[in-house]
Order: sequence, then structure tokens, then C-alpha cells
Amino acid sequence: MKKNNLLISKSLLSMSKRFAIAGALASSTLVSFVQAESLLIMNAEVHTVASQGILSQASVYVEEGKISAVYANGEVPKDIQADSTVDAAGRILTPGFIGTNNILGLVEVGAVSRSRDASDKKADITFDASLAFNPKSTLIPYTRKGGITSNIVMPHGGESLFKGQSFVVNLSGEFDSVIRANDAVIVELGSKRKGSRALTLQKLANALEDAQKAIAKAEKAKDKSKNKEPKRKELPVHALLKGEKLLLAYADRATDILALLKLKEQYQLQIVLVGARDALLVKEEIVAAKVPVMTSAIDNLPNSFDSLHGSLAMVAELEKAGVKVILSPSGESHNINQLRYDAGVAIANGLSNTSALAAVTANVADVFKLNTGRITAGKDANLVLWNNDPFEISTKVDAMWINGKEVSTKSRQDALRDRYTTPSDMPRAYTK
Repeated sequence: MKKNNLLISKSLLSMSKRFAIAGALASSTLVSFVQAESLLIMNAEVHTVASQGILSQASVYVEEGKISAVYANGEVPKDIQADSTVDAAGRILTPGFIGTNNILGLVEVGAVSRSRDASDKKADITFDASLAFNPKSTLIPYTRKGGITSNIVMPHGGESLFKGQSFVVNLSGEFDSVIRANDAVIVELGSKRKGSRALTLQKLANALEDAQKAIAKAEKAKDKSKNKEPKRKELPVHALLKGEKLLLAYADRATDILALLKLKEQYQLQIVLVGARDALLVKEEIVAAKVPVMTSAIDNLPNSFDSLHGSLAMVAELEKAGVKVILSPSGESHNINQLRYDAGVAIANGLSNTSALAAVTANVADVFKLNTGRITAGKDANLVLWNNDPFEISTKVDAMWINGKEVSTKSRQDALRDRYTTPSDMPRAYTK
């Protein structure tokens, strides 16, 4: 009996050693997998969108998915040993562009209702559409072709005054690409098919007033333990009043814009005007209120009586007046890669190249507090290498990195082109 117990003990000890070795190997494998490769991009014309401006013959060193250093004039320390090196050969390197005001990842085919997740009749301020975000959407690689590495998704919501909340994603195509959910509150003002715009403005003002009173009452209460917890619908409004969330407000007509600016001053809100086709009429007030404008340079034709004063020069004039402008392309998800064309139109109508680049990178990052949008040490390594000026229509993306990892820009359209143009004895439709 003792002999059998000894054999069993030796067997268990042997097994425990094998498990320990296997665990150590698995742990070392996991560590090597998690550690991102370092990257050195050399000999590039780096548009930093920062105080360094444009650097010639510059190099960018990336470690652990972040920009570690930027070197100018071909000066790279000899002790840098990158896992991979890219010779840019003088090509332009910019921060990855940041898309806004779209429903990328929430729709696949607009005409197919079962592929649409950006709205719901019952959706309200608590609507968290990030739960339905599809990082494997075929539209994401197509969007990357336009140099876009991050995106602010803004769902449509439902019949409520508040349309839900935006969320932030990177366009890596990975399942963990949602950076921040429930980010900013979305409200839509303006003309109505049924009813009056006045009631919408009144509801917004009442919601803010009620929330302010509730917060003040809770702060004055002697026994804090008896305070009732705010309802789920009330929490985002409270966050707006505390400056913890942005209010993304769709408004075109000048009177609606002025009403929003008044609410901003009254409640110390952080507001972004979206659309704002009448912004030129009240640009001084917008500048004084320090409110950013998210708009398109191309949407100059009026689509309602609310948008009679838009022009191709609007973006340039707003920027010259001192407004922080964010460029967002027209369309919802299928043509977001045309963001750079939007910027090109703005440049053709008076906006500087530097300001146009900031309007699709740094300005967005500043407003939404993202750690990207500039090529400086400490920022996320979301980078795009172009074969020419990114705002020229014939320019293409040569390489792209998201968090320091190179990603492909090959889209479904490219795959279909290759399939149906490949020489074969079979009919082209059968080529795979």
C-alpha cells in the first residue's frame, strides 16, 4: 500500500512539473504575442500637425503602438534597432484621418433593413449603438482607402429629442476596436414635418433646467444618503451639465444656432454644432462662444429652408474668423473615404492645406479628447503614408498603421476587380 502511494505521489509530482513548464511556455508565448513590434519610418516628409510643422527627411519611431520619437533632417540615433523599417523615399506621412458624423459599422446595405442598426423608433438618450458595431463590415477596409484610421460614429436614434450617444472606434477591423462607448449626447434641432421647431428647443431647455434643479437639490440635501439615484435617462443630461459629455447638436438655421449658444452660456455646456449651414450669418457669436463646427465643404446646395446660406467658401471663412472646424463628408457610411475630397474642395475655396489637415485630424482629436491626430511623441501611432498630396484626387494610400500595426487597404471592391479581370480559361464570372 505504501509502495502504491509513493508511485502515485511521484506521478503527481511529474504531472505538476509538466504543467508548470507548459504554463511557463504559454506565458512566454503570450508575452511575445502582446508585445507590439517596433517600427521606424525613415526619410519621410512628415506633416506633424503640431508645433514642429512639416519636417523634411524625417523619421518616426514607434514602440508599443505609440509614437516614441520624431527625428528631423535625417538624424536617427544609431542605437535604435527597430523590428521593421520602412523607407518612405520622401513621400508624405500624416496622422491618420478621423471620420465623423456617420454610421459606419452600423449599416452594410442601406436598402436592406436587416443590415441597419443606427436607429430604432424607441431609441432615446440612452441608445448605445456601439453594441451593434460590426468591425468586420466590408465598408471599413473601403473607408481605410481614404486614409481614415479612426471614426466618431453618430447613430440616428429614434423619435425622442435625444438621438442617443456617439461612440469612438479605430478602423483596425479587430473585435476590440471600440475605443469609447456612450461618448457624446446627440440632439437634432430644426424644421419638422409635423409640429414646430419651437417645441424641440423648449424640450431641450426644460430637460437641462430640470436636471440642474435636481443636481442642486441633491447637493443641498443635509442627509446625502436619502438622495434618490438619478434615472438612467437623466444620467447623460447630468453629465452634460457637469461638462463630462459633449452635446452634438444638429442645427442649420441661424436662429437655432443662436438658441444653442444661449443654452451653452446659461448651463456652461460643451457643444459642437453639426451641419450649421447658416453659420456664416452668426460666425462672430460662434467664435465668442468657442464652439466648434462639424460640417462639409461640399454640401453648399440648400436641402431645406434651414440651409439657404451655405457656400463652398464657408469652411474657409469660418476658419479665418477663428472657428475650430471639423470636416465631415456628406453621406452616411458608404463614401466616408471621400473625406479627403471634402478637404480638397475646401482648399480650392480658400482653406490652407495646413488647416485642412488639422480639420480631419488634430481638431477632431482635440474636441473629442483622443490621443491621436498629431505626429508627436506619446500619441497613438495612427499613421498614413501617401504617394502624393493626400488632398489630390489621384493620390493613394501606400501604407497605413493603426496603433503601430500595419493594416491593409484592400477592399471588397478590389477583390471583385481582381476576380473578374484575372486571365483564365474559365468564364470570368467563375474566376476565384
